[in-house]
Amino acid sequence: MLIKTKAIVLSAIKYQEKSLIVKCYTHNHGVKSYFVPSAFSTKKTSQRVAYFQPLTLLEIEATHKNKGTLEHFKEVKLAHPYQTIPLDIIKSTIVIFLSEILHHSILEEEKNETLFEFLETALLWLDTHDNIANFHLILLVQTTKFLGFFPQQPVENYPFFEMIEGVFTPFHGVSCLTEHETLLLKKLIQLKLDNEQKLFTGIERQLLLKILLDYYAIHLDGFKKPKSLEVLKEVFS
Repeated sequence: MLIKTKAIVLSAIKYQEKSLIVKCYTHNHGVKSYFVPSAFSTKKTSQRVAYFQPLTLLEIEATHKNKGTLEHFKEVKLAHPYQTIPLDIIKSTIVIFLSEILHHSILEEEKNETLFEFLETALLWLDTHDNIANFHLILLVQTTKFLGFFPQQPVENYPFFEMIEGVFTPFHGVSCLTEHETLLLKKLIQLKLDNEQKLFTGIERQLLLKILLDYYAIHLDGFKKPKSLEVLKEVFS
């Protein structure tokens, strides 16, 4: 079946000398993996390796056999060429980090157009704004809406957050955050991309990141700690 759709690159793994296996989150078909036989070729091609950098936004034409094997691109082009992300070390590090998270979090083959459009809008926002200190935190917490474990709407006078059930509670249980951690999470849940990005200190952002990664690990089977985590910490230290 020949399809046309937008796609977000989640990962690209080198295969042998000149090939790639590219995992994409597509607008119309959910998660799909593709074999790119000549990604490192010196010849001019629409399937060169530069197109498959983390979280690149593509427009693709591809052959889908839907047999559980790797699919093949027929044509690939950039949907929205990034202007600042490839040139900004902070933005590019954020993108590498988030691509690892999404690679291990979005597993469904069914389409979810709302999730795709949320990610696309967020990435375009990142590319066109400079005040981005909380971007990765906002994206991580908001993505849980689509993955099925968004925290319950905060109850103002409940001082603890219970990580397993994802609810706020008046009692401090074994799997609860502290009062301080819960307060930080409440602030983050309410935060939008265009809000004041200096709301948290560097130490508070590190703490929130740890909380979110722990929360993902609790709710997603097989979730792995991103290899780029330490690099991200260095960038924001």
